[in-house]
Amino acid sequence: MANRDNHYEAAFEGFLRGRAVPYVAVDESRRSLMAQQSLKSLDFIVSAAAGRTWLVDVKGRRFPSGEQKQYWKNWSTRDDLDSLAVWEQLFGQSFEGLFVFAYNVVGNRAPLPAEELFEFRGGLYGFVAIRRRDYAAHARPISPAWDTVAMPTEQFRRLAAPLTTLV
Repeated sequence: MANRDNHYEAAFEGFLRGRAVPYVAVDESRRSLMAQQSLKSLDFIVSAAAGRTWLVDVKGRRFPSGEQKQYWKNWSTRDDLDSLAVWEQLFGQSFEGLFVFAYNVVGNRAPLPAEELFEFRGGLYGFVAIRRRDYAAHARPISPAWDTVAMPTEQFRRLAAPLTTLV
């Protein structure tokens, strides 16, 4: 079951329901074990057009974030990348890993045009998606201590797309 206490994942699920997109919310209460290796759970399995099924990891971020009002934050952990790659292998060719950055719009700028934003529980969200393989190809370490990575903003903005174009 999706973590409905996480407003980013709850908003994403509301978005899918509102568009009547078939999906499965994954039980995230425990990590999966595969051959004695711990594997981070997916957040959702989403059926899309053209026979593609997305293995989705939702990344909640504020837009902008921080006191210095940083836009387009897109960090992830190495574990997120590695686990999503393993899930792709396990599910097979018609399944593809997808990071969905669920931006909670808290300022007067938004990651998407107004008509593509989603209102949920009094908040406004912009869902921007990027394929795992594209993210992995451009991700650079940002914190060795936390084992986090991120894409340069320019590349992220060029390769990421509004979720509405993929579902």
